[in-house]
Amino acid sequence: MKRYSLSNLILVLGLFFIYLPMVILVIYSFNESRLVTVWGGWSVKWYVGLLDNTQLMGAVMRSLEVAFYTAIAAVALGTMAAFVLTRIPRFRGRTMFGGLVTAPLVMPEVITGLSLLLLFVAMAQLVGWPAQRGLVTIWIAHTTFCSAYVAVVVMARLRELDLSIEEAAMDLGARPWKVFFLITVPMIAPSLAAGGMLSFALSLDDLVLASFVSGPGATTLPMEIFSAVRLGVKPEINAVASLILLVVSIATFIAWYMTRRADRRRQKAMQEAMEDATLDVAGPSGRPTMLPPPAHS
Repeated sequence: MKRYSLSNLILVLGLFFIYLPMVILVIYSFNESRLVTVWGGWSVKWYVGLLDNTQLMGAVMRSLEVAFYTAIAAVALGTMAAFVLTRIPRFRGRTMFGGLVTAPLVMPEVITGLSLLLLFVAMAQLVGWPAQRGLVTIWIAHTTFCSAYVAVVVMARLRELDLSIEEAAMDLGARPWKVFFLITVPMIAPSLAAGGMLSFALSLDDLVLASFVSGPGATTLPMEIFSAVRLGVKPEINAVASLILLVVSIATFIAWYMTRRADRRRQKAMQEAMEDATLDVAGPSGRPTMLPPPAHS
């Protein structure tokens, strides 16, 4: 009989504690009753009603748009910062630059949001931009916040790379920018994808920064849900949250499947290469080939 240890029990309870609220959320998204705490039977009318809720769907589209552009900008800026910190070990101000890059990781979002708000107000008074806060200011704030996460992820990958491959390419005449795009970027592609997905999720989930730097007509999904929950949870919110869980689950499954498929291909290629190397050493008969003795003059 298999015995369960205390660690397995804690793991099961932890997973149960994390995923049980999500299951309850999905179940109540099919509730017939408008009251969330009262079960009135199964129905999909709240999913159909999302098509008529232009305010909520507009917030969803704005959040997806900001998250998409934030992921692109954060990956670009974070990768450049990580490359500077790993490939240029010594330069004046390196410690300060590294601290500025990683500061958003430990800085409370309230302070970051307030600082950005004061910055945008001062810039509007000095140069006239931004004239009003909106999606652009939210995008700038989210990019500032997410670039730190991308930099940390990419730095961890860059420190593990073998520099001899890049040095060999430069010895053969390749320019540094060509080495970066054709050799370095493909090798750090998994970390770039991870940083992009992390930035997308953080931007889609952010409420504090968006509350400080948003303006009229720039309400994101977390802001819309937070303002609606203050008056009571609506069934449409459960439906939107369930759809987001579905999309995230599908994206996670696709990423896992593609990663597993790539690992299998790599293992198969390594196995075939080892078999070919064995055949080259053993010869066609399967026995080790013997070199002929040197001819005596």
